[in-house]
Amino acid sequence: MSTEIDGVWDLTVVTPIGCVRPVIELRTEDGLLVGTAHGADEDLPLKDVTFDGDRLAWKQSITGPMRLDLAFAVTVDGDTLAGTSKAGRLQSSKVTGLRRPDDVADATEPTR
Repeated sequence: MSTEIDGVWDLTVVTPIGCVRPVIELRTEDGLLVGTAHGADEDLPLKDVTFDGDRLAWKQSITGPMRLDLAFAVTVDGDTLAGTSKAGRLQSSKVTGLRRPDDVADATEPTR
């Protein structure tokens, strides 16, 4: 079973220390939405992935450039998304994203 959110997404996260461009891969496995984030030389599982209507949310922990637990909340409109990422008490960071066409398969490489 596939959902309308499945695919590889190129994100841009505008943080206080500059732009970060992770890639996330979302897929449905056994009826559950799961995902992986690729970036900064690490592949990280997404946690608590939910998609309700046009709202997508997930959590992930990163180790670089510093250890942070991130919570993402975005709105999906077709092949684009926009919203925020929040790390604890730090200010929210703006997130935008674009889904890759199906023929661009390698989720570990940025398209830019």
